Amino acid sequence: MLVHCHLAGRQRLLLRSGSPKPSLLTLLRFVRRLPLERSLSTDDGNTTHSGTIKLDSQRRVLQRCDELQSYLQPINDRLRGPLEKCSDKAPLLPFVFLLGNHSSGKSSFVNYVCNRPIQTAGVAPTDDSFTIIAPGPADIDQDGPSTIGDPDMGFAGLRHFGPDLIHHTQLKIRAGLATTEFMLVDSPGMIDSPHASASQPSPSSLISASYKEDNTRSARNHLDRGYDFQGVCKWFADRADVILLFFDPDKPGTTGETLSILTQSLAGMDHKLYIVLNKADQFRKIHDFARAYGSLCWNLSKVIPRKDLPRIYTMCLPAAYQRQQTSHSSRPAALGGELEIEGPSLGLGLADLERSREEVVGEVLKAPKRRIDNVITRLADSVHLVQMHALVLEALRNDFARELWRFRAGAASLCLAGVGAVGGGMYLGVALQTILAFSVLYALGAGGFVYANEKMLKEHAAVLASPEGLRLIFERLYARPVMEGDEFVNSLWKRTFPSLQIMLNTQVGQDLGKLPKVSKAELQEIQCILEEDVPALRRLAAPVSWTFSKCTKDRDVTSAPPCLPASPSKHVASAGGLGAGSDEPTAEDGGEDVVDANFDGDSNGGGHISVDEGIYMFGG
Repeated sequence: MLVHCHLAGRQRLLLRSGSPKPSLLTLLRFVRRLPLERSLSTDDGNTTHSGTIKLDSQRRVLQRCDELQSYLQPINDRLRGPLEKCSDKAPLLPFVFLLGNHSSGKSSFVNYVCNRPIQTAGVAPTDDSFTIIAPGPADIDQDGPSTIGDPDMGFAGLRHFGPDLIHHTQLKIRAGLATTEFMLVDSPGMIDSPHASASQPSPSSLISASYKEDNTRSARNHLDRGYDFQGVCKWFADRADVILLFFDPDKPGTTGETLSILTQSLAGMDHKLYIVLNKADQFRKIHDFARAYGSLCWNLSKVIPRKDLPRIYTMCLPAAYQRQQTSHSSRPAALGGELEIEGPSLGLGLADLERSREEVVGEVLKAPKRRIDNVITRLADSVHLVQMHALVLEALRNDFARELWRFRAGAASLCLAGVGAVGGGMYLGVALQTILAFSVLYALGAGGFVYANEKMLKEHAAVLASPEGLRLIFERLYARPVMEGDEFVNSLWKRTFPSLQIMLNTQVGQDLGKLPKVSKAELQEIQCILEEDVPALRRLAAPVSWTFSKCTKDRDVTSAPPCLPASPSKHVASAGGLGAGSDEPTAEDGGEDVVDANFDGDSNGGGHISVDEGIYMFGG
């Protein structure tokens, strides 16, 4: 089948979907010529009637994102950019990442969603490892070295955190799971160490969301668990499609490590983060519930610098399921169930607890759908960060090079003037003693001039590399967005600045002549990825179905809505913006199976757009 694509509404090309995978260079050249766009049609093979992108299109999107990420990574590594070095391929399947205090119900929720007793649940901490639960044909357990060393699983980047983490990671493959399209990652329960109070972040620390982990914090975490726990949580959270942060009534946000994870590892991930107050059926009085809920909101408000708090899902597991867990039944209940609370519990009659639980489970089950959007979002975010880092670094290098050439030009002019003066004196017959004395004095003066200029050059380099100098360069490059108060650009700068400062202070020092270079071609490629590839991938992955066909010729053209042209014989609202009279190849011309887009118009010039099985009318 041939997929119908277009170039910015100007031309159309035919791509054979069964073509072999091209090389990276060929792919990038092809991408420059043709942004990959899906044909906006209900039968284009990319989306189903429910708005879900099909498996073939998912693979195309993931492959393209992987190729573009592979192009960005060498540039980032050469420029010592904000992206982490271990940016390997994405995990094999979408996954849900679960975080929370110990005994907050993470393991019980995993067992409930999977409809199998996989994790050990208990009041005391029961697991000190990151556990990956994946669907498979049989029950298989795999240790950390085998899991992280597997080149196809997508967890090879965890090697960066050292052997302690590797030996505290495990994979559990289970057959007969209720969820076969995604994985779940259960994390160790978070607890307070004796010096945890000193490690609690201030509210202002939320703005520091760079990909580089602070060395002091990393060293402290190594003392706590033997590895950088916050860094590992950030690694999983970056790649997760859904993140669940669990709190329980006993510790409603009072654990310092939990709040630190929220501000350091989960910053900037609000779009996929869900905060859950679990075990709400344990409250026996409304007063207890109010105190616990208020305590959680109070603790969150201290670390979230916003007036509006995120939604907190208050939920609990069904009572029948909890009794089954307590009795260690080998045969779990079906997914779902009513609340059967005994006694004067707060949960009696509160159907919203069940609704909240089903909402959370529903978001978990949406992980495969969100995988594509999250991968594209992560790619776009990486491109923005690398672009800003490269632009500021190149401007810094150019400013220093300009000052260096000015210094060299002054020194060369001084030398030429001295040589000319000596030569002129000899030509005019000036006494040799006078010429020698002049030469000595001139050499001393020239040496002082060179020394003073070198000192000024070092001072200028120090000013350029200072935080204030970097900020001035940023404001010069992004003058219009800064003037307009663009918060997106400002947030990018807050995330890019730490990597620039670390590189200049620790690896380059004040010798700005050693700064790595970025070519104009590379900057153009990065800009093309932002302007062409990312929007094209968004269109390909969009769960929207547009239906178009030719407007009827017998309609009253005077009643055409403003968005349609008055001449129906010249108009087809297609994906490429091509008219009915276009001489572009069609299925009838070339005998090929071409997917085209048509507008379903009525005799009055109206039409409809279906979005996720919903109909939106326009026209009259």
